[in-house]
Parts: sequence; C-alpha cells; structure tokens
Amino acid sequence: MTLPAKKVFIRTYGCQMNVYDSSRMADDLAPLGYATTENPEDADMVILNTCHIREKAAEKVFSDLGRLRPLKAEKDLIIAVAGCVAQAEGAEIMARAPFVDIVVGPQAYHRLPQMIGEVNAKRRIIDTEFPVESKFDLLPAPRQEGPAAFLSVQEGCDKFCTFCVVPYTRGAEYSRPVAAVLKEARGLVAGGARELTLLGQNVNAYHGATDNGASGLGALIRELAKIDGLARIRYMTSHPRDMDAALIEAHRDVPQLMPFLHLPVQAGSDRILKAMNRGHTRADYLRTVETLRKHRPDLALSSDFIVGFPGETDADFQDTMALAEEVNYAQCFTFKYSARPGTPASTMGDQVPEDVASERLTRLQALIARQQRAFNAASVGCTFDVLLTGTGRNPGQLVGKSPYLQAVHVVADPSLIGRIVPVHITNLETNSLGGVIPGTEAQVAHQ
Repeated sequence: MTLPAKKVFIRTYGCQMNVYDSSRMADDLAPLGYATTENPEDADMVILNTCHIREKAAEKVFSDLGRLRPLKAEKDLIIAVAGCVAQAEGAEIMARAPFVDIVVGPQAYHRLPQMIGEVNAKRRIIDTEFPVESKFDLLPAPRQEGPAAFLSVQEGCDKFCTFCVVPYTRGAEYSRPVAAVLKEARGLVAGGARELTLLGQNVNAYHGATDNGASGLGALIRELAKIDGLARIRYMTSHPRDMDAALIEAHRDVPQLMPFLHLPVQAGSDRILKAMNRGHTRADYLRTVETLRKHRPDLALSSDFIVGFPGETDADFQDTMALAEEVNYAQCFTFKYSARPGTPASTMGDQVPEDVASERLTRLQALIARQQRAFNAASVGCTFDVLLTGTGRNPGQLVGKSPYLQAVHVVADPSLIGRIVPVHITNLETNSLGGVIPGTEAQVAHQ
C-alpha cells in the first residue's frame, strides 16, 4: 500500500551531532510517507531540533515557536521540539507553548513514529527519558546523499566540565559497538560517501565493544580505513584527556585520516582550567600538541575557547592569548562565557562584567582571525587533493573541501562531483580558496 505523501520541515540548531540527528529523524519518518521540505509552510510536520549550549537557547526556541503558531492555526500541523532544549526544559515548553504536540529528547527520537500515532489520537507527548535501549539499534539504515557523511560513534559525556550541560542533556558516555559502526560506514560508502566524519560529544573517549573486549578510536579508525572506497576520515569533537598513544599513532599511520584536528582547550590559564574541571593543565595540552605534530608534521589544529569564565582575571586571559599564539591555530570557535542553568559554574561568584568579557573576546577573535588568514594564505601555491562536493556560487564552478577542511572553489565539470582531484591553489578569497585543476588552466583563461 502506498502511503499518502507528507512533508516534514526540520530546523537544526547547533552542532554536527544535531545535523546527524536531524538526518536520522528524517530517515525514521520516511516509512510513514514523510519527505523533507525546505519550507515550513508546505509541511505537515515541523521539528525544531534544538541546542542548549549557548545562552538564551530556550528563548530562541520559543521565538521560533511563536512564528509557527499562526501556521498551526491555519492547518493540520504537527509541531515537535527535539534535542537538548527539549531534554532540559521539556515541561516548560509544554506549559508555555500548548500548541506543541511532541517534546522529545535526543535519546528518544527513534520513537517518533509511535509518538505521531499518539498525537493523531489527540494526545500531547513528552519523552525525555534516557531509554535502556540504544536508539541506533532501532533506527533504519541512513540514506546517503552526497560524497561526505556524518557517522555518530559516541554520545554523551562523563567529564562534567563546570560550564557544560551536555552530561545532563545527552547523558552518560555511550559508544556504539565496532560492528555496528563498520556496518553503517560500509552502507554510507556504498551510497556514495568518500569522506566520513566520526561524531561524538567526546568522540575520542570511544570504547566500542568488540568480540574481544573494547576498541578505542585509534583502532576503530584503522578498521574503517580498510573499507574500499573510503578515502577520508575525520572526527570531532575530541577532549585533550583522551588523546591516547593509539589515536596519535593513527594520525601518523593512517593516510585516510585527514591532517586537521579539532582539539578544544577552552582556556590557557591553569587556574581557570581547574575551575572548569577540564582535568588537564596548560602544559598537558601543549605536550599533546607537540606529540601530535611530531607524529604528523603537516597537522593543522582548531580549538574552542571560552573567555570571561567566572573569576577570569586579566592575567588569566593573557595566558589564553599566549597559548593561542604558541599553538598557532588554523581556525577556532570563540565564545563569551554564558551561564547554563543547572551547571556548577552558573552559581560561581566573581562573574566577569559583560563589557570586560566582550573586550577580551574581540581581542582573541582578532588574533585567531590573523592566524586563520595566514594559514589560508600559506595555501596559495600549494596543490591539494580536494573532494568536490557540489556546485559553487558562480556558473561552471564547483566547491570542495581541502584536507584542512577549507572550502575550495574551482571551475570544473559537474561530473567530477564526488571525486577527489588535485587542485592548485591560486588565490585567497574571503572565506575560501580558489584554484585550478592542473591541465585546465587554458580552459579557465578562455572562460
């Protein structure tokens, strides 16, 4: 029997894990006849897949819900709030937005089809429990579109950094069994993926079950590298405490593992790192960076920084600036501290004034921007293997990703999408690189 065509609009906030979760929700709804749409006005169901990391996350959700309310009044529309805001503030969402039909946490979205049936029976559903079963075991196989894919291998976190809500919204660390990861990876590659990014809130804490015990991330990467057709492997987000020798050696030994690593440090001051409960010192982090670069000299690094953490002094901030100068990052994500309800840091005294935190953020961002420009400028004149992922901004142009995750634009035939081709980098653009495929220079000049 053919199910009637329906449409679902999914708005994704936040991290790559949420992007992965949104795609899996779409997969989960496909057997019910739902196809995705980019327009909420066309949808029979709207899902807001939320993130709770930054300040005022819940207010943004309520603002978006307010814009959906008139649409709900006009048509038969199911509205669901998923993700970390749903997990943390599900009861408040139900109370403040009575037109919301479903609130579902990130561990329970595999039960969406059942929830829709209950909504159709005129019930409102809230499911923010941490189920015993793994959602990954109950979801359909992912549908692969395009040459790059995300693959979730680990979820949750046991680190309990004092600023972070992840342990409360995503739960304890869970690693998928190696066999399940390899099966999904083979399916993605069979569907056309040439590059896989392994995801986890604390991905390098991975300890997936095997027939002989457990496997770390380094060993998993070596197994993935054996899959025919898989040309590139990345992973994020990692924690400095879990950069073990096996993983560092994989950076040296596995050519499919790209020479770009996101390794968040958050601060450069030992006093602040201790207050954050990061579990490592400034020297620990710098030793890890040194070892990584010894094993993989062409490695480029990115990081996360929080400025204005409670109690941060000018001297503490100068330590952060000095660490950033010493490491010399290719790019970074920088934030002002924002108190997350329920976290230990939110009740700490000596909160940094907003204007001081803003000034520090501006200075750090200026430093990182200089480093990123210098890194990208040094790429001009190099030839990179670029994975072409789609069409570019201009006619005849394709866009791809360098080994260092830089966007690269090149004039090329669309038949090359999905291929890895050498590109000679010729110019630095605002937020990307431009280049030519060797041997096509005359064609480009003619155009």
